[in-house]
Amino acid sequence: MLGFVQHGVNSHATGMWRNTTDKIGFHFARPEYWQHMARTMERGLFDAMFIADELAPYSTFQDSSDATIKYAVQCPTHEPSTIVPIITGATKHLGVGVTLSTMFTHPYAMCRILSSLDHLSGGRVAWNVVSSYSKSEWEAYGHVEMTPRSERYEKMEEYMDVCYQLWDSWEPGAIVADKASGIYADPSKVKLVDHDGPYFKCKGRHFCAPSPQGRPVLWQAGSSGRGRDFAAKHAEAIFAVHPGVERMRLYADDLNQRLETTFKRPAGSVKLIYGLQTVVAETRSEAQEKYERIKACIPLEGAIAWISGHFGLDFSKMDLSENVQNIEVPGIQGLFESIIYAKDPLGRVPVTVKEAALIYAQGMGMPVAVGTARDIADQMETYMDEGGADGFMLAATYTPGCFEEFVDLVVPELQRRGRLRRAYEGTTLRENLLAS
Repeated sequence: MLGFVQHGVNSHATGMWRNTTDKIGFHFARPEYWQHMARTMERGLFDAMFIADELAPYSTFQDSSDATIKYAVQCPTHEPSTIVPIITGATKHLGVGVTLSTMFTHPYAMCRILSSLDHLSGGRVAWNVVSSYSKSEWEAYGHVEMTPRSERYEKMEEYMDVCYQLWDSWEPGAIVADKASGIYADPSKVKLVDHDGPYFKCKGRHFCAPSPQGRPVLWQAGSSGRGRDFAAKHAEAIFAVHPGVERMRLYADDLNQRLETTFKRPAGSVKLIYGLQTVVAETRSEAQEKYERIKACIPLEGAIAWISGHFGLDFSKMDLSENVQNIEVPGIQGLFESIIYAKDPLGRVPVTVKEAALIYAQGMGMPVAVGTARDIADQMETYMDEGGADGFMLAATYTPGCFEEFVDLVVPELQRRGRLRRAYEGTTLRENLLAS
């Protein structure tokens, strides 16, 4: 179980800052908010808090970021890794998954950042490996055009190769720490990485000694064909968004086939974590009322600005009643497909631009479980037993309330059914995640 948030005023339910139950007594830019969120998730025995990210305000809609700014569409958003020590300092077991892009940070610097965080957290850090997908990110970092998706994956492959070399460059026993002789480390056991590739050059030793996990838990959200191959090759856990159990099962079967056939990894060796949004209450009617208040907070123009930014198409140029087509998009292809199949697992029922925007702005097209704790646990069991889910990424609505309610109401029901741990299995995130 993971809590899905961003280091910003609003996460993945557009307009939640307007909700009267959002951040009561808290401010997202203060440590107290993150400490409380972390302790709440640890109380619910979550594996980790997962921090998504975007590097610049979306600007595809009407070729401007005005609507993004106006409606707080994942904006403002602070840098994600800065809150890792706050979260792990407030907890003993909760991990943190941090989204960091490979496109604008050299792998040498990335390895140093992640190793440092893994040390400070006692081995509780995961890296969500991404390439930047929106034109606003590329423009903000001085690029006129985005690198094509296929080349981005080629670049990411080399990026990971450099990272692996650096993380593995310190051999066991390299640290001597002999005060009498003054020798701290044996240089013969610390490899000099000398990499000269088409995208990256690196000559140097990793500046950090091995961290508790050696390397962070590697997380991926590959959805396109190339993305699934990348995930099957590198990931220890995969985050995927599918609107229903049929699409979940198709994804699980496809991923496991890639693991076994292409990359010679055992089926089931990568944890499949599916996105889910929950609205829970003591009664179904109360939960439905909460759900309607959530939907009422979504601004239509802000929703359209978000799908435009995420998918790389300016939907302001389309009529709101026009049907969204199953096409290749410059942005996140797999999430776009979650919209296509939002109303029907076979994609036979058309989805209009307006419907697509509102569905996506509510929770990226992931399924929504609304009801009592028993109702939600029933739905989660279906996704596990029939959809192949190993766990869930719970998308935030109003915070911290949505996580408090889940922990207080749903967690005991899942534990009663034997579907959720009653204690953490290990001390590192990798130990807990792979055991759960």
